[in-house]
Amino acid sequence: LGGATARSISPPGPTPSQSRFQVDLVAEAAGAADDKTPSSDASAAAPEAPSSDPAVSGEEAKGRFRVVNFADPTGEGSVASPEAAPTEGMQNGDTVMSETSLHSSTGGQHHYHYDTHTNTYYLRTFGHNTIDAVPNIDFYRQTAAPLGEKLTRPTLSELHDELDKEPFEDGFANGDELTPAEEAAAKEAAESKGVVKFGWIKGVLVRCMLNIWGVMLFIRMSWIVGQAGIALACVIVAMATVVTTITGLSTSAIATNGFVKGGGAYYLISRSLGPEFGGSIGLIFAFANAVAVAMYVVGFAETVVELLVVNAVMTDEINDIRIIGTITIIILLGISVAGMEWEAKAQIFLLVVLITAIFNYFIGSFIPVKSKEAKGFMGYDASIMWENIGPDFRGETFFSVFAIFFPAATGILAGANISGDLADPQMAIPKGTLLAILITGIVYLGVAVSTGSCILRDASGNVNDTISSQFMANCSTAACKFGYDFSTCKNEDTCRYGLHRDFQVMSLVSGFGPIITAGIFSATLSSALASLVSAPKVFQALCKDNIYPGLQMFAKGYGKNNEPLRGYILTFGIALAFILIAELNTIAPIISNFFLASYALINFSVFHASLANSPGWRPSFKYYNMWVSLAGAILCCGVMFVINWAAALLTNVIVMALYIYVSHKKPDVNWGSSTQALTYHQALTHTLHLSGVEDHVKNFRPQCLVMTGYPNSRPALLDLVHSFTKNVGLMICGHIRTGYRRPNFKELATDQARYQRWLLKNETKAFYTPVFAEDLKQGSQYLLQAAGLGRLKPNTLVLGFKNDWRDGDMMNVETYISMIHDAFDFQFGAVILRLKEGLDVSHIQGQDESLSSQEKPSGMKDVIVSIDTSKDSDADSSKPSSKATNDEDDGKATTQPLLKKDKRSPTVPLNVSDQRLLEASQQFQKKQGKGTVDVWWLFDDGGLTLLIPYLLTNKKRWKECKIRVFIGGKINRIDHDRRAMATLLIHFVNMAAFEEMIEPYRLKEDDMEQEAAERLKNSEPWRITDNELELYRTKTHRQIRLNELLKEHSSTANLIVISLPLARKGAVSSALYMAWLEALSKDLPPILLVRGNHQSVLTFYS
Repeated sequence: LGGATARSISPPGPTPSQSRFQVDLVAEAAGAADDKTPSSDASAAAPEAPSSDPAVSGEEAKGRFRVVNFADPTGEGSVASPEAAPTEGMQNGDTVMSETSLHSSTGGQHHYHYDTHTNTYYLRTFGHNTIDAVPNIDFYRQTAAPLGEKLTRPTLSELHDELDKEPFEDGFANGDELTPAEEAAAKEAAESKGVVKFGWIKGVLVRCMLNIWGVMLFIRMSWIVGQAGIALACVIVAMATVVTTITGLSTSAIATNGFVKGGGAYYLISRSLGPEFGGSIGLIFAFANAVAVAMYVVGFAETVVELLVVNAVMTDEINDIRIIGTITIIILLGISVAGMEWEAKAQIFLLVVLITAIFNYFIGSFIPVKSKEAKGFMGYDASIMWENIGPDFRGETFFSVFAIFFPAATGILAGANISGDLADPQMAIPKGTLLAILITGIVYLGVAVSTGSCILRDASGNVNDTISSQFMANCSTAACKFGYDFSTCKNEDTCRYGLHRDFQVMSLVSGFGPIITAGIFSATLSSALASLVSAPKVFQALCKDNIYPGLQMFAKGYGKNNEPLRGYILTFGIALAFILIAELNTIAPIISNFFLASYALINFSVFHASLANSPGWRPSFKYYNMWVSLAGAILCCGVMFVINWAAALLTNVIVMALYIYVSHKKPDVNWGSSTQALTYHQALTHTLHLSGVEDHVKNFRPQCLVMTGYPNSRPALLDLVHSFTKNVGLMICGHIRTGYRRPNFKELATDQARYQRWLLKNETKAFYTPVFAEDLKQGSQYLLQAAGLGRLKPNTLVLGFKNDWRDGDMMNVETYISMIHDAFDFQFGAVILRLKEGLDVSHIQGQDESLSSQEKPSGMKDVIVSIDTSKDSDADSSKPSSKATNDEDDGKATTQPLLKKDKRSPTVPLNVSDQRLLEASQQFQKKQGKGTVDVWWLFDDGGLTLLIPYLLTNKKRWKECKIRVFIGGKINRIDHDRRAMATLLIHFVNMAAFEEMIEPYRLKEDDMEQEAAERLKNSEPWRITDNELELYRTKTHRQIRLNELLKEHSSTANLIVISLPLARKGAVSSALYMAWLEALSKDLPPILLVRGNHQSVLTFYS
């Protein structure tokens, strides 16, 4: 690389752990030594340097890199000398020029055909000027990037399009104005100066250790050892640690997969599994944290009341707990609201107290004191350890003891919950969380072994319970060894001391009792404080994502740290309400279950993301395994039911209810969740699997390619086909866009996304597929060949009937008929829908509103001019408003522009025919009632003519309709019928009307020379020859007679389905074929002309 590019690629913000890909830079010494011109040296592009070289200024053309919050790396605006090392001058990653240096004062000679724009800078790369950008981490940031600026690389169009095209027509360069998103990012970046961010020790390790070491350590651990014995107590601790370790590994994997913002567990789950799981768990997790505050504060208040109970009871015990609890939570709220820095200082102080208390206990356990022996503390002794190694359950079971201990192991997400306040969450969360689990696990095990090895299970506290010499011989308990006999109080159940009886036994053992009390205070208050901070932070992140629209007000943050003050008040309110209940034994298991539900989902997220195998899942933390995570998720669910099956059921019901609510609301977010990735993965696998299986007649489904044009322009066609393909077969809305203008593929892609959204919003299960083509025939061939994928390919072409075929250019009819011929060539079935009012409603004012209102941002006037063109060279041939389309409206070609205004403006009244058309276009959206679907199955086409009405009447709207099937007459009567029909028809007016209809399209070769006739036939292939008319006279008669029969028998049907007459390719001219279709289907209810591809689609075998 030249001197311009030999520099550090990552800007000062992110630490190495954020950039997952290491980039090795190659420097060319020669290039760096020779390139000393101001235009080429990287360091010369300092913020205030105006370019003086005219040629250089001319080349500052088209590189559009917007620097949202450009800060001078050197801190001063002067020009860095060319000799300065590129790495020093170029801390910000690229050759950045501020906006003052972008416009040259001397307008030099331009090397390009377009002007220099503002907000641009160019690069000198590989020794020459280019607007192509070298890789840079800033291109990959989101717009509101908290760590460094967001840069925009040049688009493909800017590098690739022809030079006469205005490069900024997409509206990217707005002069000096920033887009709203950039303004927000710049504002956020400006505000973020002076924000307090924590490292891994202060932010994660301290918090997690304080949260995990709860009250359990001092007042329940000894009781657990008494009940379960040393061995099983260690098993209980190990089981809990296994669950938390697996969850810790999963949390680390998710946290290192990308930049983690505020919101902790909610953020991790929602970005992995999507808003449904994230939203339900986020609400529960925030609530659980809020109630946990109450639980810890009541634990603290109970301890204080126990100390006061001797001489200072205020009212009664319950009310004292309420009073002390309320005072405590107000003080804690004050600390939290004062800011994260104060809260962190309080946490450090509490940790010091807690660790002192733990050391105090261990030191005390090595100092045997004679006065404590009667209370059960004998000092370390093998016989005591041996006696306490096995279980001695009294009124408890292994699992009930485990359920009491497990909440002490929770709290591993305390660090992750304030992820937004960590300097580098990707490094801090794994390191701090896993280390905290390790340290706390070892301490729990140490306390279990220690208490079991030096304290008896039962002791009376009476110094006189010594052993008499005559019983010495047959005494087997460990107490005998020390000269005590506690069998009396044990048998009479009056012992007040020992592991079983005394919750405060650790205070007894410790070197200085009050320090243990201070440790209990510290453990409860620190856990309360951590939960009081976690709940609002998680809740704020949830509200920011607007998953529950009513909670938007809690998203607002205050001050430079974006503190969720409203969330603090809400948490305070919830916690206070539960403190006033003061009976937390019922609530504790529900909280544990809420925490476990979120642990289970974090584990499941890792499994799910690994299973989906998405390229976006690449955590830098490698010590995880998808199957271990799945086992962790199952373990968490198991533990939920072990702790309290009723609470577990309640938790599951709440999670499911919230999940269903969020799924129903469909929040407008897209976080690239693993659910999306897995859906794609499964779709791909199943599509490939399907391709390897032969089709079977029992599994035949009509897969329709429907020529709708824009999907909202022919509602009747769309609705009817959707009625029989919904949840049964594939439906593709084909749209052929034509014109002599150069195709705008970018617009095509935008339209594709826009109309696909429209279909989804209207709950139409279909795909919109537009193509550019030179004419309609070529476009339909493209679609017939290329639409679909594998087995999911269309097998039936559906068209609207061309009502205006006699008004326009007859070549359009030729194209229209050729589409039907092409369909048969490709072995497709063909279906044509005719409504006497027509199908195309795109010219009617207000039709586009349903689309435009949802696509355009509010406040934008929705005024669209739509001109109905007959033969416009730029027209989209399958555009609903264009004349050359496959189904047009009785030839009404309005040329005046129709103005579509926004909904507030008064609507222009429709004329009668448009009113009728609009009503007809919506007829298939309504319930059809007790009508009939008449099937005229005249020719055996494989059964498609019968299958479509059957599928249709299976649907709710058509369920009440009866199917009536009409078939042709008896075989031996056909000749007789035909003769009789021929003689009758000669006298009919209908034949005269038919003759009149085809008159303008006849070739009349008898009236001209043969050569002239051939020339005319070649130039106008649709013309009907006399020979052809005579040859197919019987067939013509049949169509006219059928129309009469249809009018006679089916004039009241809701829908007529009839076999489509076939015309041999090359033998029947398109005008004659079109005239047949016209004669057969005119003046009838909605009629569907169907012709299968003559392969069976029905079978009577099971």
